[in-house]
Amino acid sequence: MKVIVIGLGSMGKRRIRLLKERNDVEIFGIDTQMERVKQVTEDLGVSCYNDLQEAIDKENPTCAFVCTSPLSHAKLINLCLKNKLHVFTEINLVSDLYDENIKLAHDNNCVLFLSSTFLYEEDTKAIINKVRPCNEKLNYIYHVGQYLPDWHPWESYNNYFIGNPRTNGCREIMAIDMPWLVSAFGDIAKVSAIKSKNTELNIDYADNYLITIEHETGAKGVFAVDVVSRKATRHLEVYGEKLHLTWNGTSDSLYEYDYLESKKDLQVKIEEKAEHVEGYADFITENPYREEINAFFNQVENGITPDWDFEKDKTLLSIIDEIEQ
Repeated sequence: MKVIVIGLGSMGKRRIRLLKERNDVEIFGIDTQMERVKQVTEDLGVSCYNDLQEAIDKENPTCAFVCTSPLSHAKLINLCLKNKLHVFTEINLVSDLYDENIKLAHDNNCVLFLSSTFLYEEDTKAIINKVRPCNEKLNYIYHVGQYLPDWHPWESYNNYFIGNPRTNGCREIMAIDMPWLVSAFGDIAKVSAIKSKNTELNIDYADNYLITIEHETGAKGVFAVDVVSRKATRHLEVYGEKLHLTWNGTSDSLYEYDYLESKKDLQVKIEEKAEHVEGYADFITENPYREEINAFFNQVENGITPDWDFEKDKTLLSIIDEIEQ
């Protein structure tokens, strides 16, 4: 199966590295920047093109991975679907062409797969599996934050999409984390938020949010999102009469309070061994990125639909729009 990876920045190179673990794909890269093309060709041994349509015409691929900046996704996805390619796309952050691309995928019998990495993370899957069957209305407090210049220390935050108000850093955190919160606690019924800009960062958007979320299940949460925290932070506390969980974002930090017997926090064992890549925060591991690639091919080959899709994401993005207003 021939696969094209569009966009050879950090995420495109990550997808190529993981795709190379498979023995059933032949990979081609696409990028308009010659420096990236040269690097990927030399370092990863992948043949590359500068033009998407040329690559499609010459290689006749089956699938495309869209790994460019979010605002470019819509038109690239549209072109791939018109060429009847199955599409895996990184998070979009905006709903441009969603309705058209959903219809086009349906009409051309193409898979349209949206990355939602934390739904494939063993820690969050364990949390979901404990929260869903809990027969009570739970509350949670969740803080995710990291100082914006530390996201990609090798480049200025003004040089890529997190500096753009439409695809800003706080919005990305919401779009990454809210799908698994919805999966755990239920669809969102109501949100409200207070926000401000507390830093001197050269950005034209709020750099911190305190969001209250009411779920249709009766669960309630406070979601603190920021690009202010100098220490990369991911901390969750879930509490109710029958369940109390804490998690600090790493596979060894999920604990459940044993209120019946020991009256102690007991570690929830996660079988998966974390695989960390240098340059990213400790809570960012490779395993879920690999698993969602596998889920994409499972949908292409076996028709097994994922937990998250463009329809659900369209609803979520409208909620994020409401939060940002």
